[in-house]
Amino acid sequence: MSELCSYQLQVNGETRQVHDAWLGESLLHVLRERLGLAGTKNACEQGECGSCSVLVDDVLVCACLVLSASAVGCEISTVEALSDETDLSDVQRAFVDAGAVQCGFCTPGLIVAVEDLLKHNRTPSDLEVREAISGNLCRCTGYIRILDAVQNVAQQRLSANSASPEDIQT
Repeated sequence: MSELCSYQLQVNGETRQVHDAWLGESLLHVLRERLGLAGTKNACEQGECGSCSVLVDDVLVCACLVLSASAVGCEISTVEALSDETDLSDVQRAFVDAGAVQCGFCTPGLIVAVEDLLKHNRTPSDLEVREAISGNLCRCTGYIRILDAVQNVAQQRLSANSASPEDIQT
C-alpha cells in the first residue's frame, strides 16, 4: 500500500492543508473532495471536456491531469476565486444575461477559460474566443450564447476602462 503524506496548497490566495493524501491524487480530486471546492467539476477525468479548468500559476489547465502534489508552491485559482458569495463576477453575470448557462455543468470551466482569455486579450474576435474555449465542451447551449456573453463582457470592460481618465494614455 502507498504511503500517505500531507502538504500545503495555495488555493485562491489562501494556504490550504491537505492531509493523509496519496501522492497520485489529481488536483481535481483534492480540490473537490479534500478541500470542498465543488465549483471545479468532474466529468471525463481525461482532460477532454474542460469542466475542471483551473489556473495554476496563471496557466489554464485541466485539474484532472495535474497531480495535486506537483502543485505545491504554485498559486491555484478556481472559479470560486472569481466572485464572492454575494455577487457574481462580470463574466458570470454576462453568462447569465446571455442565457449561456443551461445545465451549468460546463459553466465553471468555461468561466475560468474566459477570464483567462480576457486577461490576455481584452478584445478577442469570435475566432479567438472559439480557440480559447475549444477545450471546453458544452452539450446544451450550442456556443452562440457563450460567444455572445464573452463579447458582451469584453465590450463592457472596454467601455468601463475607456471611461477612466488614468487609463487613457497616448
